[in-house]
This record gives sequence, C-alpha cells and structure tokens, in this order.
Amino acid sequence: MTALSAFLRKTPGEALREYFDRPEIGLPTEFDWSVPEAELSRPLLGAIEKMSRVQRDRISNDAERVHALSDEPGQAAIYSVAEDPAFLDGLANPHARSLWMFLNAQDRFRHAEEVHFTEDRRRGRMWAGYMTDAGCGFGKGYAEALTIWREYLDRLNALRDRKGMAVIQIAHTDIKRFDSPKHEPYDRYVIKLQARASALLQEHSDVVLFANYRISVSKSDVGLNKKVTRALGSGARVMHTEERPAFLAKNRYGLPETLPLEWSEFLAAMPQSA
Repeated sequence: MTALSAFLRKTPGEALREYFDRPEIGLPTEFDWSVPEAELSRPLLGAIEKMSRVQRDRISNDAERVHALSDEPGQAAIYSVAEDPAFLDGLANPHARSLWMFLNAQDRFRHAEEVHFTEDRRRGRMWAGYMTDAGCGFGKGYAEALTIWREYLDRLNALRDRKGMAVIQIAHTDIKRFDSPKHEPYDRYVIKLQARASALLQEHSDVVLFANYRISVSKSDVGLNKKVTRALGSGARVMHTEERPAFLAKNRYGLPETLPLEWSEFLAAMPQSA
C-alpha cells in the first residue's frame, strides 16, 4: 500500500475533508463527501488522478509526510513536541493526530519530523541520538554529521530523478572573514551553515544564488573635513549568479551575472535543456 493510499484509507473522513477543502489543494467543489467513510478512498483517488501533476505531487508529498509519523516512533515524536498531548489523545487514530498537527501546528510538525529522523537514523532516544562516542575528539561530530547530509542529498536526488522535481534550498547568510592567500583579509557573505556541510551542499548544487537589495552609495561632505557615506536603494532585489569577493555564488548554465529576484526571470534565463 502506498503512503497516499494508506493516508486516504486510515485518516477519518472529517480530517480528510479539512485537508482537501483548503483552496490550495484544488479538489473540485462538487466532490461528494456523503460517501460512506469506509468507501471514501476510491472516489478521492479518482479525483486526485484528474488533477494537474503539480497538485498530485503536492498531495502525494503531504500524504507521505503525514503517513511517516503515523507509526509508533512517529507518534512518540509528535507527542514529544505537542503543546497539548491530552488534546491529541482525543483524536481518532495516529493518522488523525499526524494530520491535525500537519494542518494546525506546522512548526511543531517539522520539529516532530526532525525528532523522528534522528531516532530512525541514529537509533538513539529522541535528541540523545546526536550523542557520539566518548572518545570522539572535539569538532569530529561535524565530520560524522556529513553522513546524514549525504543521505539528505541522496533523497533530493531521488526527488529530481524519479519525480522530475527541481529542488530549491534556501539559507540565511553570515559574514565571515576570508583570509586570501593573495590579498589582505576581507569580509564576505557566506552560507550560514557549518563549513564542511556548506561546502558539500554547494558542490552538489548546480546553481548557488546570492540574493540582496540593489543599492548605490552616496558620499556627502558634512564639514570639518568629514564625509558621510549613505546606502540608497529603491527596495528592488536582485540575485547574483557568479562568485565575487563579497559573496559566494555559482551556476553551471552560463546565466547572466545578475538577475531580478523573480522566479519568472530565472526560468527565462535558464537554458531549455536544463
């Protein structure tokens, strides 16, 4: 049984309707919810098959995430992050609890997924799964963590290869000192991530973009031989596709050096064969 089938069969009808009634899901408004709950999965599958590929993929992905937390370790993860465990006790079954948190407490649901992943991969006890051997030297945990990062990248590759999905990862930036072997040290924007993991993700990615505001600098004389520098900008944002001393960026498609920060602009600049 696929995750989607299990999700449709095991989730109570009232909870399914709460999920499918959301406008972004796109289930036809004329869908007949009067069908007996035990027979609801078949017409729902039929309606899903008539949707666009984007809609089907979204529903399938949501179902996989909800179903993944319906087993015993998943439920333990959900209860470990729940604000009101007693409320969850009142829901019909594990799928109902998992879907309720997915719809109504998305941050806690993501936290539960992280707990579940750690428990599953490290076979530890909740967050104790991050513990390492007593003989592990300082800083070696980051090297050990690369194994998990590689598993994560393998799953992204599966989404790309099996489902034809383009994967977009978003990160914050940090400002770090860069010790150049040729020049004086200077500051630059880098991905806010541990250095080894950051290098691994950048190497794996076909495109690394740096987004920022388009600004200009104005200098004015305020007297007494003093000048004040001010940054000016309209609020327009751009994305840089090639590395510069001030930031990290790259692309493997010959993109223009700078593009407006718009998805349509990025798609238009990408080669058709990509």
